[in-house]
Amino acid sequence: MVLALTVCGIVVLLVVVGLFLFGLRRRLIQRSGGTFDCSLRWDVPEKPDAGGKGWSYGVARYNGDRIEWYRVFSYALRPRRVMERAAIEVAGRRLPEGEEELALLSDAVILACTHRGTRLELAMSEDALTGFLAWLEAAPPGQRVNVA
Repeated sequence: MVLALTVCGIVVLLVVVGLFLFGLRRRLIQRSGGTFDCSLRWDVPEKPDAGGKGWSYGVARYNGDRIEWYRVFSYALRPRRVMERAAIEVAGRRLPEGEEELALLSDAVILACTHRGTRLELAMSEDALTGFLAWLEAAPPGQRVNVA
């Protein structure tokens, strides 16, 4: 009986510590401001599958001339992807189709982009999209920016 209670106590303690670290990581990412919820699908084929596959839920953060993208369900302190403003080209936007509606947040708009030759899709709210496109267009003079 004592062993079972000890094991249960340790499991509960580990869960609480894990949740605390998870929340602390999110606070550290948001600390500098300029973050928004953003799902990402990296290396998208020419004809993307509308089955909702390949999407990863994350948080993106503006950092100077870069966007740093972090997976939500991770303990990593470093961004999973880093995209430079000058290398992002917007190809178009669309609404989620088919099972994508289940894989993404309810108000998501999908932005098709390329970054250094890699096709990717970003899904974010309409407000976050407005801010993202404004950030792209606000590039310093002399930088080439392609916003569709």
